[in-house]
Amino acid sequence: MKDKFLNNNNVDFLFDAILSLENKDECYAFFEDLCTVQELQTLSQRIAVAKMLSEKRVYTDIVNETGASTATISRVNRSLQYGSDGYDIIFGRLQQENDEQL
Repeated sequence: MKDKFLNNNNVDFLFDAILSLENKDECYAFFEDLCTVQELQTLSQRIAVAKMLSEKRVYTDIVNETGASTATISRVNRSLQYGSDGYDIIFGRLQQENDEQL
């Protein structure tokens, strides 16, 4: 599903680049080159918040464990409820991988 505001050649190239990565070490190398430390921390915080929200964790626990502001948590919660289901896709696949490893 393509968002009309994100759909352009540069974003397509970025996504193709990410999809070409084969392991976590390659991800570290690429994202360390691509993002600042703060950007990477922000992205990782958001996905951690999304995971905790999907597990029905309460805001106070999320704030304490991630350091995210309540505004960030609310924004991520809106994405989970009204977004494009991207988080759900990732969490479902990660759960499936975990189940297969057991």
